[in-house]
Amino acid sequence: MFSRLAVRLVKPSPVSGAGLSLAAKPSHRATQARYASTRKAFAGGSKGRDMPPQKYRTPSSPDGPRAAEATLTIRGGPVFHGKPFGGNNNISGEAVFTTSLVGYPESMSDPSYRGQILVFTQPLIGNYGVPSNERDEYNLLKYFESPHIQCAGVVVGDMAEQYSHWTAVQSLNEWCAREGVPIISGVDTRAIVTYLREEGSSLAKITVGEGYDADEDESFIDPGAINLVKKVSTKAPFVVESPNAKYHIGLIDCGVKENILRSLVSRGASVTVFPYNYPIHKVASSLDGVFISNGPGDPIHCQETVYNLNRLMDSSDVPIFGICLGHQLLALAAGARTIKLKYGNRAHNIPALDLTTGQCHITSQNHGYAVDATTLPSEWKEYFVNLNDGSNEGMIHKTRPIFSTQFHPEAKGGPMDSSYLFDKYLENVKFFKDNQAVYKDNTPTQLMLDILSRERVGVEPMPLSAESSS
Repeated sequence: MFSRLAVRLVKPSPVSGAGLSLAAKPSHRATQARYASTRKAFAGGSKGRDMPPQKYRTPSSPDGPRAAEATLTIRGGPVFHGKPFGGNNNISGEAVFTTSLVGYPESMSDPSYRGQILVFTQPLIGNYGVPSNERDEYNLLKYFESPHIQCAGVVVGDMAEQYSHWTAVQSLNEWCAREGVPIISGVDTRAIVTYLREEGSSLAKITVGEGYDADEDESFIDPGAINLVKKVSTKAPFVVESPNAKYHIGLIDCGVKENILRSLVSRGASVTVFPYNYPIHKVASSLDGVFISNGPGDPIHCQETVYNLNRLMDSSDVPIFGICLGHQLLALAAGARTIKLKYGNRAHNIPALDLTTGQCHITSQNHGYAVDATTLPSEWKEYFVNLNDGSNEGMIHKTRPIFSTQFHPEAKGGPMDSSYLFDKYLENVKFFKDNQAVYKDNTPTQLMLDILSRERVGVEPMPLSAESSS
């Protein structure tokens, strides 16, 4: 009752514009079908629209002049006014919310959030600051999921200007200012989340020091119409070496999180990371397994990846594991289809039921699309199901070592209930390798290690700004 009343009490900006009335807000369907094409249709490559040319984010000083007010405008919905922090940038994106209580550095640096305005339901954000970019023994970032902030903007109820934690080296305000990512604080996030739950994830803008102009509604940019994976994927292969590696995994990078890489190399597998559209089937004979990572946006844009995965499954028996977007792409390659959820699942506490064992796991999730389980071909079956909304959370092949999950078993920020799935995957890899007719040592050669980069290549974030898209 209270949350619904809060939405009604949100007043639009005094600037004229009937489009701001809540009574005039557009209706949204709960789901939107996204159909997979036939196998032959993928031969022509991706048909997704490229992101328009963009400028790099402009860093700003957290101590410099700052506007007195920031505005969050939801297209066709309410307008919220608050205090600006972080970057002095005006941005546009898709407003989504997360109910995670901790882990804001990991969430904000997760490439799956590219192009989105992240609304935190946790009232206070920033109280334990932001850690350093220190790397571990595998040359992976210890505290972040990628080298940069990936979300377009941040919305919080209360922004902590004082922080305290033994790993912290800067405040959330300083981090976002350096990365050019705006924060709006002091708004009623309860009302925002209530609106998004009732109307669905919506396009929105954060403007710093400017009022809302109803005539600018067309300037909202829809990340769903853009191939965001192309923006976050490495532009050239790189390698993450595991000491005394037993296996060699080829990872298709659709926006891979650092802890996915860590979960593989810490278990004795060296990983070669390939761009999202790399023809992985052509090098499968030199790999002990293939992994498909998480990533942002609509999976239908990645038709090159789907085509390559289809060819891989037709030509090789190599074990395959997909997570999040990787799960959706694997399903499309198998002949299933995906749907867009009304407001997605983004939290660290979502229950998922293992249909093979009857056990329930608490999982971390971040996705706006899901696989339509009713369209899975007969050789596949559901693996996990979401106990909150009944959506699909995984699939498994009935006879081959291939499975995937919609949730994140490697979640940093927790929980780690389902991290055993990495052990299961590497057991599949071991069995596959041990039962080959001719043993092959596929671990990366010294030449590969010398030639390939040890970090992602060409993944500097760029904003979805209306000004630079024209």
